[in-house]
Amino acid sequence: MSSNSSSKAARREHFIAVFNTIRDQLVGYVREQHMPAEAVEWYTKNLNYNIPGGKLNRGLSVVDTTEVLKGRSLTEDEYTKAAVLGWCVELLQAFFLVSDDIMDSSITRRSQPCWYRNPEVGMIAINDAFLIESAIYHLLKVYFRDQSYYIDLVDLFHETTFQTEIGQLLDLITAPENSVDLSKFSLERHKQIVIYKTAYYSFYLPVALAMYMCQIPQSYSASAGDGNTLYPYTMARDILIGIGEYFQIQDDFLDYSGTPEQIGKIGTDIVDNKCSWCINKALSLADTPQRAILDENYGRKDPLKEEKVKEVYEQLGLRKIYADYEEGAYKTLSEKIAAIPEVDGVNTLKREVFTSFLNKIYKRTK
Repeated sequence: MSSNSSSKAARREHFIAVFNTIRDQLVGYVREQHMPAEAVEWYTKNLNYNIPGGKLNRGLSVVDTTEVLKGRSLTEDEYTKAAVLGWCVELLQAFFLVSDDIMDSSITRRSQPCWYRNPEVGMIAINDAFLIESAIYHLLKVYFRDQSYYIDLVDLFHETTFQTEIGQLLDLITAPENSVDLSKFSLERHKQIVIYKTAYYSFYLPVALAMYMCQIPQSYSASAGDGNTLYPYTMARDILIGIGEYFQIQDDFLDYSGTPEQIGKIGTDIVDNKCSWCINKALSLADTPQRAILDENYGRKDPLKEEKVKEVYEQLGLRKIYADYEEGAYKTLSEKIAAIPEVDGVNTLKREVFTSFLNKIYKRTK
């Protein structure tokens, strides 16, 4: 194992140790409510099954960003607080996924049956999703109620949850799996879905949480006496929403172009009627015969029809169009990052927060 892989594994292990602590605290709270053993056991299984099994990128981003903003290694107390915020993001993600899997009638999640697909669970999973979400606010109260930024954390989680749910609504009414209507699709609609359903909670939320914990103010002067005021949360949101949009477009393209060996799964966006960047770009470029092919074949559970859609994508030169998009997105985002003034002081925004996000995804192939 390389030292980089070893370091990554150690970071994950350290982070998961905090999950074990907060899980026990949450279960202890349920037990203190004089719940019977059966309910305590169910809640424990719910948390263990749905929370820690993913890549944990969102949660770890809170810790990494806090460390970058502090400009040093974190103290034990700082690490614990940052990791708790990271696990709150993972709880939010789990709340969305448990619910989303029911809405999409999904079969598996993270290499195991979706929670609701367990025979003893079924639609109890809806209440289990509510319990996962509620755990966020219990943890915020336990760990942050005495902090000056406590209400900012609560507000941010409420606002981000609302934004994500609006995005999910837009996705569900635009592209229901068994009702294909490409007239509802557009690049603008795709952008709205991506920003609200994914970018806010996956990219802006982890960084904004770290910014609050590092007590970065809502505004500060660019430099002494020059009269220019910087708004760090607005700057961060603008860049991170852009990175989130780029990431999702990249994901959509890889679903179409990547091999199962490369991306670890078989792409299903075409047969599942997804409002993907690929179909929206194709619709914006297709001539009348090509549009007819897309209308007749997109969103059908038929590999031959899927192949016809892919043929149109190839005719339109989607690979070159995506490559050009990626270079343009990287250039634009890099310029926005470079425009962040480097201001001396511990409570200021740092470019490294954003370059690390961008460089991780630039030209990724899986």
